[in-house]
Amino acid sequence: MKKAISHLATKSLGKARFNSEKGATAVEYALIVGLIAVVIILAVAFLGDTISGIFESVGSEISSRT
Repeated sequence: MKKAISHLATKSLGKARFNSEKGATAVEYALIVGLIAVVIILAVAFLGDTISGIFESVGSEISSRT
């Protein structure tokens, strides 16, 4: 009887641990997505004018050749 109770308790704790790891994984993915968003925002903020100028020069070059 004692073995059965011990086995059930271990099995129950294993399920709880699995569920908590599942939640932790979701949090980790959310943090990664958040960090990627911050990197994209910073890249656009620092390089936005430069990239805009490049596209404008390419566009004017294409329109002048047609």
